Amino acid sequence: MSVLILPGYFGSGPTHWQSRWQALHPELIRVEQRDWQQPDCAEWMAVLTTAVQAAAAPVYLVAHSLGCLLVAHWAAQHDSGKVAGALLVAPPNPWRDDYPEACMSFATLELAQLPFASLVVASRNDPYAGYDFAETAAAAWGAQLVDAGEAGHINAESNLGDWPQGWALLEQLQTQSVIK
Repeated sequence: MSVLILPGYFGSGPTHWQSRWQALHPELIRVEQRDWQQPDCAEWMAVLTTAVQAAAAPVYLVAHSLGCLLVAHWAAQHDSGKVAGALLVAPPNPWRDDYPEACMSFATLELAQLPFASLVVASRNDPYAGYDFAETAAAAWGAQLVDAGEAGHINAESNLGDWPQGWALLEQLQTQSVIK
């Protein structure tokens, strides 16, 4: 089994829950992108493809923010046979007027059923996506929606620490999912 960590725009700093999980669980694999500040969807998908191919099955994807959109794009265009599930945390709304110009290659968002089990975790006060967007994305992706309450962008600024609730969701996903 492999767990791939997929940070979003600007990566995940040392106090982000993704980085803290890696410190606690060194077997987790961070998918490192060449450029976190100028994300390119095609390039990021190629890096993810290489990581999935190198990983031991079953593979679980743990994505935050732009990493969620990466998973949606990648799943629509690649063989995801080794992937058993995805924890998609705080997907941003690429149709907002204030969506970053640097991330526009992800803006043609795939809203199609994901071929693996998935959970979308969304906050009621995420500055990058309204909860209604998370509901729409989760429904389209065939994902279970998890309401995180008012947790901002579910990142380092949310003061989640090691975010044990998120880890429990990953464990739930691993227990309940099977490779389709």
